[in-house]
Amino acid sequence: MNEFTKNADNFIGYEYRNITVKRSMESVYVDGYPNFGWTFEGTALSLQSVSSGSVVMKLKRDRKIRNKAELTRLQRQFEGCVQEIERLESSKSIGASVFAYSTGIIGTGFLAGSVFAYLAGMVPLMIILAVPGFIGWIIPYFGYLRIQRRKIEQVMPLIDQKYDKIYEVCEKAHNLLNK
Repeated sequence: MNEFTKNADNFIGYEYRNITVKRSMESVYVDGYPNFGWTFEGTALSLQSVSSGSVVMKLKRDRKIRNKAELTRLQRQFEGCVQEIERLESSKSIGASVFAYSTGIIGTGFLAGSVFAYLAGMVPLMIILAVPGFIGWIIPYFGYLRIQRRKIEQVMPLIDQKYDKIYEVCEKAHNLLNK
């Protein structure tokens, strides 16, 4: 934590914070953190953040801000809600991906068996194994889309509730800051 002085009479001590956030949630943080007394100073990119799709945000606020303990508590609530939104967003495709990958691997196993059956000269077995193999390569795409669509329908109301909660927390913090 660094401090900055304007002059000897008007000393203002600042606390600084660098946070790493996903690029998709950057605007939520930029909009939310001023309600907790933080001033957005800019963003920075590091090698680690570029590869992970995130950005480092630089913030500062007055050390002697009023209601600091309550603002910090509300800030933690805000951060928890944002993390929950990120988790819900990623859950949209995880189950569908698991289904698609596992079905594709099973289809590949059938096709491998079909190839070995062909090499052994067992053409009827080759055909019997090739049919489910090709089906195992076609089904994952349609299954992925269907499962993802269902999951999105389940998750979107929860995400909207979390955004409403973020709005409430930011409103409380803003009211505390302006008292």
